[in-house]
Amino acid sequence: MAEEAHSLAVFIDFENLAIGAEQAERKARARSKSKPSAAPLDMRLVLERLVEKGKIVSKRAYADWGRWKDYVTPLHELGIELTEIPERGMTGKNSADIRLAVDAMELSYTKEHIDTFVVVSGDSDFTPLVSKLKENGKTVIGLGMKDSTSDLLAANCDEFVYYEDLGVTAGAPAIGSQVTKKKMPAFKLLFETIEALQRENVEVMHASLIKDTIKRKQPSFTESGYGYRSFTQLLEEAQSLGFITLHKDHRSGTYVVEGFVESR
Repeated sequence: MAEEAHSLAVFIDFENLAIGAEQAERKARARSKSKPSAAPLDMRLVLERLVEKGKIVSKRAYADWGRWKDYVTPLHELGIELTEIPERGMTGKNSADIRLAVDAMELSYTKEHIDTFVVVSGDSDFTPLVSKLKENGKTVIGLGMKDSTSDLLAANCDEFVYYEDLGVTAGAPAIGSQVTKKKMPAFKLLFETIEALQRENVEVMHASLIKDTIKRKQPSFTESGYGYRSFTQLLEEAQSLGFITLHKDHRSGTYVVEGFVESR
């Protein structure tokens, strides 16, 4: 990920993802004997991961929404445009696939500033779409369920993310009682963002890049809301508490986050 944020267009084959999520939940429920949830798929997790990669400028989902009523309101709240695809028995299996592919290609040709396309599906039928988008100079990210994703589709994307891996943290230190309840959300967001940039293999994490990424994840974020005069003060406190290490860039004089402190 470059310091200049990418522009992302997200296309969601919702039925493919939702069916995969329900199947995964049934397996987990059989093992734990827990009660089923009304909507086992959380699209907020998907978008939270994608905003780590850049600015989402378009997000569309395709399905027979009469079948997925529990998801309609949550998806609207996330700003996802819902495209109605009649029941597959009426229009044929590939109706959603064709509409999604046509819309993606149209956007590819008409919106040159969009450099990254995200195909949320595990269906191998989207492999030709992925190849054509790459021919047009676009980066293509795939996202799907592990058990229902075609190896062919995953291999053709520039990057493939599995839904089951979303929200899994690794490397960030436990915040503990050193941080007040008021400041806890700021530290949590800071740690999540540093982890996100590490996943994206960002070698130099300038303070400005970290804050820009936080703002994409949570547009309402302001450090003053957590009692800090500046974002620099938040970083300095995180270092003084032994969570992260910092150094100053010799050219700009601004902080660069080196990473988490390995042992405390």
